[in-house]
Amino acid sequence: MIRFDQVGVRYDGADRPVLHGVDLTIPEGELCLVVGRTGSGKSTLLGAVNGLVPHFTGGTLSGRVTVDGRDTAHHPPRELADVVGVVGQDPPAGFVTDTVEEELAYAMEQLAIAPEVMRKRVEETLDLLGLADLRHRGLHELSGGQQQRVAIGAVLTAHPRVLVLDEPTSALDPTAAEEVLAAVTRLVHDLGVTVLLAEHRLERVVQYADRVVYLPGDGTVRHGSPSEVFADTAIAPPVVELGRLAGWRPLPLSVRDARRAAAPLRERLADRPVPPARGEATGGAPVLAADRVLVRHGHVVAVREVGLDLTSGQVTALMGRNGSGKSSLLWALQGSGPRQGGTVKVTRAAGEKTVDPKRVSAAEARRLVGLVPQTPTDLLYLESVAQELAQADRDAAQDSGLTARQILDRLAPGIPDDSHPRDLSEGQKLALVLAIQLAAAPAVVLLDEPTRGLDYQAKTALTAIVDQLAADGRAVVVSTHDVEFVAASADRVVVLAEGEIVADGPTAEVIVASPTFAPQTAKILAPLAYLTTAQVASALAATEAAR
Repeated sequence: MIRFDQVGVRYDGADRPVLHGVDLTIPEGELCLVVGRTGSGKSTLLGAVNGLVPHFTGGTLSGRVTVDGRDTAHHPPRELADVVGVVGQDPPAGFVTDTVEEELAYAMEQLAIAPEVMRKRVEETLDLLGLADLRHRGLHELSGGQQQRVAIGAVLTAHPRVLVLDEPTSALDPTAAEEVLAAVTRLVHDLGVTVLLAEHRLERVVQYADRVVYLPGDGTVRHGSPSEVFADTAIAPPVVELGRLAGWRPLPLSVRDARRAAAPLRERLADRPVPPARGEATGGAPVLAADRVLVRHGHVVAVREVGLDLTSGQVTALMGRNGSGKSSLLWALQGSGPRQGGTVKVTRAAGEKTVDPKRVSAAEARRLVGLVPQTPTDLLYLESVAQELAQADRDAAQDSGLTARQILDRLAPGIPDDSHPRDLSEGQKLALVLAIQLAAAPAVVLLDEPTRGLDYQAKTALTAIVDQLAADGRAVVVSTHDVEFVAASADRVVVLAEGEIVADGPTAEVIVASPTFAPQTAKILAPLAYLTTAQVASALAATEAAR
């Protein structure tokens, strides 16, 4: 179905090609997982399948890419639309109509498909993806998982033989992600659709893959069965890391397979004390007290009289399904978002009076509570990193005792002053916005979905950043769907549902008790209280040292 024959891609001005010498054949009806670090060439590989590379992106394509016999070098994306359907990382950004039914019909209208055929395909797609009850709903009213399914349905009505998905679960809670992946798997097994799927949260998708295409970052590509490829890759999901650590062969790809192999490991660990998942929280002075916070968006109540106390040196994870009110609560705490009721009081230092961020200027609110939104680039508007940092220093009056550049060098050293902020990697953009916010020395730091688009190494670096913020005495709140990140970085977990707090407690107690939010290691080694593979490695090392 898809064939790469000695394919190379080099962009103008680049020091080296993004891809070179790629030979790859993907047969019909296969789910192919594309993995690699940020910047390794995954998006370029996916874009070459439907002709976006080089027709839209520019650059030079060498070799030959064929899809269902069509050479993409001679067929621009519009001439491949009936064969290849593409769903990007941000489904709402690609919507062009108002309702679910209209969006499903739009692609067929562009292909001049007969009305009677369009109606039949819309009905089939609604049933296939479980969207029938939503057909007349506005697209803006849907949850993240529902929007993702609509985006997939919108390309499926054209009956493509290949489906390309770029980070389809990155913005979804675990339950919504399972719904989307179940729909994708059904397309592969029931309709024989060939699926190329790029994803950083491998723990969600690896068990469904027939083949893994790994891009190590040097322009080459390795591919094979998941257990073969993940035997020595630089990135791997926790279930594979645990399998490597325990020496299991073949490597398990699902929790079920790992639990079947894990009985001897659980016996070895049963008598050992469980190492802490992270260091003890420092400090403990109260810095923020929210009481009966109420947020409405029109007639929808997003946050229902929530009370929340934050202390210095503590990392709190805010979790819950899409639409549960997490972002609305963060913006209400920061003071910039709507708040129709309740109070928020912040204390910058012991002995100072409390201040409501909503009752002061925006500049003063930043000195109380700093917030990094889901898309950090929303806060970047100047032409260079140096300009952004200088503006941050002027706005903050260097209250932190450190310049924004000094803070950035602690978070992500080596970013040149003359770099354009939007040319940075996702991890570098996040570090830059964090430096801008921290220049004002806020007592509270709020991060909204900071792991979106980050690979495992970047998330490890983010965990170190969060640890440093807590060690500096700040209260940190991380809103996220990433249960593995929470297991490694949070002291406390608060779970929201329909705008209300339904769980609040130590990380191990809250996430292990939930089948939805439990990390893979906890599921595999239960009833032992392990959350991360790092804890297992530490316990095994202690066992060996005691012999």
